[in-house]
Amino acid sequence: MKKIILPVAFLIAATTLQAQEGPAGTDAIVQVFAANDLGMHCVDREYSVYSILPPFNVVHAQAVWRRPGQMPMVLDDTHVHLTYNAVKDLHRSRNSASAAKTDFWQNSLALFGMQLAPGEGLTGLYMPNDAPTIGPQPIAWSDTHGIFEAFGIPIYPIDDNGNENNYPLMKMSVVHNNSGKVLSSQHVVLPVSSETDCQNCHATGGIAADDPGIPWSQETDLEIQTKRNVLKIHDWHQSTDLEASQPVLCASCHYSAALDLEGTGPTGDQLLNPTMSATMHGFHGALTDANGNPIFSSGANANDSCYQCHPGQDTQCHRGAMADGGMKCFDCHGDMNAVGGNRTPWADLPKCQSCHTGDVQNHLNGNDLEFAADGIRLQKAWRIGDTSATAIEAPNSRFKENADTLYRFSKGHGGMTCIACHGSPHAIWPVTPEYTNDNVAAYEVQGHTGTVIECNTCHTTDLGLSMNGPHGMHPVGQSYFLNDHSQIADNNLAQCRKCHGNDLRGTVLSRAAVDRRLWDNRQNKWRNFTKGEQVACNKCHKMP
Repeated sequence: MKKIILPVAFLIAATTLQAQEGPAGTDAIVQVFAANDLGMHCVDREYSVYSILPPFNVVHAQAVWRRPGQMPMVLDDTHVHLTYNAVKDLHRSRNSASAAKTDFWQNSLALFGMQLAPGEGLTGLYMPNDAPTIGPQPIAWSDTHGIFEAFGIPIYPIDDNGNENNYPLMKMSVVHNNSGKVLSSQHVVLPVSSETDCQNCHATGGIAADDPGIPWSQETDLEIQTKRNVLKIHDWHQSTDLEASQPVLCASCHYSAALDLEGTGPTGDQLLNPTMSATMHGFHGALTDANGNPIFSSGANANDSCYQCHPGQDTQCHRGAMADGGMKCFDCHGDMNAVGGNRTPWADLPKCQSCHTGDVQNHLNGNDLEFAADGIRLQKAWRIGDTSATAIEAPNSRFKENADTLYRFSKGHGGMTCIACHGSPHAIWPVTPEYTNDNVAAYEVQGHTGTVIECNTCHTTDLGLSMNGPHGMHPVGQSYFLNDHSQIADNNLAQCRKCHGNDLRGTVLSRAAVDRRLWDNRQNKWRNFTKGEQVACNKCHKMP
C-alpha cells in the first residue's frame, strides 16, 4: 500500500490527502529538521551493581522537500532515508563509539537478558564506529509517529579523546533512496549525562548510610560504594536479597515506562510494587531528618532537591528559553511528592498550553495563577495551592499540543513536529550561551538561533498576506508584508491586537526574533528592528 502524507501547505488546516511524491531527481533541495526527544538522556556511571538507565538516546527527524514554485512537502521513506554519523563540534570534540567507555556490555545479559555485541544498543542501533559497518547508521521510519526516529542510540558522555562531553553532535543526513546521494544534513545534539547518582546521601557516612547496625561498603570506588549501600539499605528495610543478586535492574521490580520499549505496561513483580517514579520521588520526598524536617523541602531550590540525583549541578538538563526566563523544575513538574503521587510517569506531563494559555486577548486569568512579568504567559504550569501540581489545560488552542499527545510527538504547521521548530523539551531554543552545540541546528536551517521562524527555511514561494502561519501568524522578516499589511489591518485590526497588544505598541508575542533590516517602499527608507524589540505600529507610521 502506497504511503500518504500531508503536503506542507502554508495553511494549518489540511486540505486533501495525496500520494507521496518523490523528489524530482537527486538535485532536489531537501531540508532536514531533527531534535532530541527529551533534551537530556541519563545513563548509569557503571553497571556492575545495579542499573536505572542504559545508554539509550532518541532523535526525531523529518525531511522537507523545498519544491521550487510550489509548497514544500514532508517526505516519508518512499524516496529518501535518513542516517546519523558522529562529527566534531566547535571544540573539536567527537563521540563516535561507546563500547570501550562503559561496562554496560559486560553486564547487559544479566541486567536485560540480552547478549549484545559490544556497542550494540537495546534496539539494535550502534554508535557509528562500533557498528559492524563503520560509518553512517540508518534512522528508521516510524509508522506510529509518522517521522524518522532513531530509537535507542547507545551513546555515552565520553568523547573519543576520553573527555566528558554531555552535548555531543551527530550529523543527520537525508539520502536519496535510488542514487544514494546525500541531499542535505543537519547537526543535532544527542544530550547525555551520567550525573545521575546517589552519592550525596548514600555514600558511607552520609545521611542515608550511617546506621551502625548495617555494615556499610568500604569500596574505594565511590560510585560502587554508594550503589552497594543502596542495596544494603533496601535489603535491611524490605527483607530482600539484592546485594547477593548483583547486578540488579531496578525496573525489574519497579515499573519504568522509560524501559518499557514495547509499551506493554507492568508485568510480574512490577505489579506488586510501586513504580520507579513513585519509589524514587514519593518515598524520598516524604523523608524527614532527625528533627522532623523534610530532607527535600517543598519548593526548595533545584540544587537542593532535583539536582541531588538528576543532572543539573554540572550538566544542565534544564536549559534554554524557559530556564533563562527564571523557570525551575518545580514550576513545571511540582515538588517530589507531586511527581511521585497519583501520576502516570512519562505520560502525565506539563503541557505547552499550561503556561502559554493564549494570546493578548484570550488567555487564562485568575488569582490562583502565577503570571510572568508580561501578564500573558504563566510562570507556573499548575495552579497555586495545587499540591498535585496538575498541569493546566487552557481552552485556547493557539499553543496546544495535539489531543492526547505529548509535545515531542505533536505536529502543527503543515505536519511539522513541534520540536522541529522549537527544539527539545528542557532545551527549548534559544539555549545560553548562544554559540553552544544546542543551537547549531537552528543556526543551520535559518541563520540564527531561537524558534525556527523564517518562512524561507521551507518555502520558496511568495506567501502573500496570509495569517495562517504557525499559531495563526503572518509571514515574518519579509518586506512585502511590511509594505502591504494595511490590507489586513484595515479589515481586522483585532487580529493584529492578539499579538501586538490592545494598544498596538507591542508585546512579548510580537518580539523580533533577530536583528532585521526591511525596506519600506512607501517612505523609501530602511526600517531597522533589533532582536527582542516588541514591534509596534508606530515603529513605521502613526497609530491606527
